[in-house]
Amino acid sequence: MQKKDSIVEKLAFLSVSFMLTSAYAVQGALPQLKVALNVSQTQAEYLATMPSFAVMIFVVLSPLLQTWLKVSDKQMIMAGVTLVGVMGIVPFFNLHNYALILASRLLLGAGYGLYNSQAIALISVWYEGATRAQMLGWRAAAEQIGQATTLFIAGILLTIGGWHFSFLVYLLAFVVLLFFALEVPNDRPSQDQPVEKLTATPDTITKTSPRVALLILFAFFLVVDYVGMENRFASLAVFLKGSAYTGAANYLSLMLIGATLGGIFYGAINRRFGFGTIYLGLGLMALANFLFYFGRNNFGLLVMGLLLIGFPLQLVSPMIFNLLPGLAPAKRQPLVTSMVLIGFNFGAFFSPTLAEWLNTMLNVPLKGTGLAAPFLAYGIALLIIAALIYLTIHGKRIGIKKSLPEMTR
Repeated sequence: MQKKDSIVEKLAFLSVSFMLTSAYAVQGALPQLKVALNVSQTQAEYLATMPSFAVMIFVVLSPLLQTWLKVSDKQMIMAGVTLVGVMGIVPFFNLHNYALILASRLLLGAGYGLYNSQAIALISVWYEGATRAQMLGWRAAAEQIGQATTLFIAGILLTIGGWHFSFLVYLLAFVVLLFFALEVPNDRPSQDQPVEKLTATPDTITKTSPRVALLILFAFFLVVDYVGMENRFASLAVFLKGSAYTGAANYLSLMLIGATLGGIFYGAINRRFGFGTIYLGLGLMALANFLFYFGRNNFGLLVMGLLLIGFPLQLVSPMIFNLLPGLAPAKRQPLVTSMVLIGFNFGAFFSPTLAEWLNTMLNVPLKGTGLAAPFLAYGIALLIIAALIYLTIHGKRIGIKKSLPEMTR
């Protein structure tokens, strides 16, 4: 098949990534869902994070299912997007059954997991060289733009018709499905080196470093913090502004602009600061948490913390993937990358429970200003992590310093 590389074709490839983070589109409706379904704060938050649990499972199962069903990447992506559209709108038709809504959210996550890796693989197979790198960068940006857009649209729908109307945002999945089916060609092999060769690690690395486990835990904690702030912002905003307030989704959308900018400028910042980028990112994330905590009685500070946190997250999370090639052999790279992705998704899923545990440990009620309590602890933890990383690399224990050559570049 002749290669077109048209703008429309590229947008079609990117369109499926646009929907990958739409699980969080209904975060602005969580206060209304909590009241309508008569559930706890944590139960309401799980409606936003439950898809991440299924993503963890189906990211691993998807390649096996694809082999068993003997379908192409394009067909697997179309199946996943279809499942996202169908399961996404189920809560619109079921107004008061929490268990059924939670189950639909779980299956929504299965849809994301079915095509998460294929969305990357199809670009890697179809495009080569600099165009491939550009498309993969745009794909990451498309996720942030998609989350911001779906949050905004869901917020408008919330204002128009109530919380159940917010779930109509998933009708966009069918638009994406049609666009992708019509404009994306059938799979073809790339004309240059396979992706495995392009990402191969040096032959001197013969075993997986135990530091990979630390990076997985690090990824887990970063997303616990980030998603926790997303989940609790709407309820804190309603507490400060009144029960009729429905504008939280607008601020959640703006939050993702910062995350998008962080991804865009990561390369330039990393070239300037090198490994110091991680200290900058952790410091700014800690500041965002402190602003959010001290904004529990001040809407302006609350918003400042929310808008800030996305930018440094996109400075820190790419560093995790950049370190992996120096910590595992080439043949283990797909495995360790998948494990880090699972760390990210498990952090998103488990965020409500960990935040609730912190409220309990701090003896702070899980309501009103008490919803901000975990973020003081998160901010302090981020500063401790930054200090530990610095001491590990620059301390006097030469054995440790020599064992981290890739991290000190």
